[in-house]
Order: sequence, then C-alpha cells, then structure tokens
Amino acid sequence: MNMEILANSESAHDENAHSVAFSLIIVAAGTSARLGHATPKQYSKIGNKTILNQCIDRFNSCENLKNTVVVVNKDHQALFDTALKGQEVAYCYGGQDRQDSVYNGLKHLAEIMPDIPPHHVVLVHDAARIFASRDEIQAVIHAAAKNKAATLAMPIADTLKYKNADYVDRTDLWAIQTPQGFHYNILKTAHENATMTGTDDTSLVNAIGYPPALVEGSRRNFKITTEDDLMQARQQILSQNETRTGQGFDVHAFDTSSKGPLTLCGIDIAHTHKLKGHSDADVALHTITDALLGALGAGDIGIHFPPTDPQWKGYDSAHFLRHAVNMLDQTGGAINNIDLTIICEAPKLMAYRAAMEENLANICQISAARVNVKATTTETLGFTGRGEGIAAQAIVTITVPFQDEVSNG
Repeated sequence: MNMEILANSESAHDENAHSVAFSLIIVAAGTSARLGHATPKQYSKIGNKTILNQCIDRFNSCENLKNTVVVVNKDHQALFDTALKGQEVAYCYGGQDRQDSVYNGLKHLAEIMPDIPPHHVVLVHDAARIFASRDEIQAVIHAAAKNKAATLAMPIADTLKYKNADYVDRTDLWAIQTPQGFHYNILKTAHENATMTGTDDTSLVNAIGYPPALVEGSRRNFKITTEDDLMQARQQILSQNETRTGQGFDVHAFDTSSKGPLTLCGIDIAHTHKLKGHSDADVALHTITDALLGALGAGDIGIHFPPTDPQWKGYDSAHFLRHAVNMLDQTGGAINNIDLTIICEAPKLMAYRAAMEENLANICQISAARVNVKATTTETLGFTGRGEGIAAQAIVTITVPFQDEVSNG
C-alpha cells in the first residue's frame, strides 16, 4: 500500500491544524528491562520531573486536548501516584504486551467518552518520547484527521545490513515514531480484528487497509531506551534551559509579649518567644520565597502578599512559598537547589535541621538532597547577637526554558 509522505509544515501550519479536537493515550506500562534501572524509565527524573510528567506536559500545551489516558503497569501504582500527585489524570492498567495495553487504553477512553464520535482523532504515544515538538504533534493531529491515520517518522540515514546476510537498500525506508494518530473507529476496529501482534498501531491499521500518512519528524524525538539515551535526554533538557539565581534576606524581631514556640521552615521550634510579624513571621520561609521570586524576576514577597493586607494576618508562610513555586511551575522550570542560612544566638537549631530540610523539600516538591539549611551566630554582635531577633539569607538556583520570559508581578 502507498503511504502519503507529508512535510511537517504541510500540516502544522495549515489554518485548520490547531482546531482539531483530539484525545491521547500514553503508553507507560513497560518495565524498562533494557535500561537496567531499579526504577522504570518513565518514573526516572530529568530536570526535577519524571519522564512521564515531561511527556504529559508536552501534550497539555497543545490546543483542543479533550482527554488523556495513561496506561500504567499495575505493579507501578505507587510510582504513578507519586509522579502524578495533585493531578487528575485518567489511567488504566496495561496488558501482556504493548498492543494489549493500547487496546486497554482505548477501551478506557470509550468509558470516559461514551459518545465518542467515530472520526474523533486519538493519538497514541510512548511515554519514553518526551521531545516531540508542539508543531510535530499538531501536524500528526491534522494529518490523522485528514487521512484517517498518520504518524511521525524519519527517513533512514544509516547504512543497513542484516547481521549474517546482505546489505539493505535504505531507499524509501522510514523509522516510525510516535505520536501516531487515528480516527477512533478505525483504531478500534484494527484492535478488535487484529490477527497479528504489531509493534505499533500503524501496522495494525495498515493491515485493515488504512496506510498511515508519514509526517516527517526529527531526530530529537528519540525513544529513551538505554542508559545512553537517558544521558542524551538529560543533556537535551539542559540545552533548552537557562540557569537563574535569586537571593533573599529577611529579619524578624522577637515578640517579647508572647510565649514560644516560634516557627522556622514551617517547623515549631522551642523558644521563650515567638517572632513578630504580620503573618506567622517565619523568617526562613519569607527569605526563601524572596529568593525564588528574585530568580524569577517577579519582585518580592511584599508585592504578592502586602503586610498591609489584613487577609494575611497570622497566615501560614508555606502558602507564600507555594505561590512562588507555582509561578516557577507555570514557566516549565524547576528548582535546582536551596541554600538557607539562619542567623541567631538562640534558639539552637541543629536538632531541627533535618526536619526543616524535609519540610522545605515537601513544600517545594523537590528532593531533600536539593535543600541545605545552616545555622550560625554573629558572635554576640549586632541585634541578633543581643538576642533581639533572627535574620535569614538564602540563595535559590533554578532552571527555566530559554523561550519563556517571566513578567514582574
């Protein structure tokens, strides 16, 4: 059967390319045997996000996405729950092989969309491909709507040879990638009537008379399979980001009219007095919030949460830091590390250090290994040396995509 070959631009830049509604099945049920890690590759982290999260984010940026179904391994439920914490993403369990898994995803999609139109475009994508561009995805969507079946693919550039036989003519040979797109009824029929085990869905659809249009993709859209692939993916993510650093500094006096404990990093610390402030006066969280806002070029904590506003009276300062973290998340960026120094003569903080680091990591949704808390004194000099209050300073380093600009406020 003849397959139509489309340039990416033929679909992605068509005036109707971004108006086609579609749904998505992400295949993430593999065990990653070839990678050889204890953690399946889809739950390995790149740039503070798992490969699965990177994949989901890539498609969430596309217009007219109606539903997403992630097909997961039943044995990976805890890993999936951790990776998708706080996100509502439909999922189902995989089968014996990839073909069974996609079919399970298709059936689950039908449960979510009981009146799914026959010509509704359904994309099938491997979780281990996280670099398909938005234009490439839109090109496949439009080509599938027009041709009933389509896939990203790349012409073979390497010389090919059978292991113990002749060389192969690479003319007209293409490497099939994902995403692959289909009319729902055609993909459903192909799976229901499959008489073969296909390594992807285009082979099943081709077998019932619907050759997929080939949309030329790119070498960037490789599948993470081996350790070398994982290293290449990390380098590719880094190459798309820039590093920024923010500095924070804050002081709070002790409230001599109150009794302790006081709060630092969201942890209650035994002391004679609380700290004085409009909110809960957590000088450590205020400092880190300012540092993160500084790295984002987004002003300071007083702009976002004015101390003159009564709604923030006595407020938990973890809310302020989460607000800054959410701003960073919206850029597609990530926290690299937090380095905090708390300056006071008393209370002594060494016994609380691990708990503070753990709580900061939880608030920021990062590994505790990326958080460092130190405490020091000023050798009885200055207001901290006289026991009048606590100062804190922090440096936060982040990575953000080069193309994203963060506006003040």
